[in-house]
Amino acid sequence: MEPAAINKEEIKGKVRFLHDEVLGSTQAIEDRRKKLEKAMLLGNGYKGKIKIIFATEEGERMVETTVWATTDSTVQLKGDVSIPIHSIRDVII
Repeated sequence: MEPAAINKEEIKGKVRFLHDEVLGSTQAIEDRRKKLEKAMLLGNGYKGKIKIIFATEEGERMVETTVWATTDSTVQLKGDVSIPIHSIRDVII
């Protein structure tokens, strides 16, 4: 099933993220981290947009956005919007 598209402005304060890790293996988690680092370099260097698929209590969502920063626990988007990394299923560059 295709995740529902959402605007990044709709994420802040409106989306209820899952509290548990959505990926099932350490390799998948490491692959996600590498993709997020590439997405951050693309966003900061070229203002390039990527797609992030993430899990919420309402189901999977997809946002097309620019990644400005990543921390150990969140991905920071423009406009003071963040997504918990443990909720991210995939990053499409």
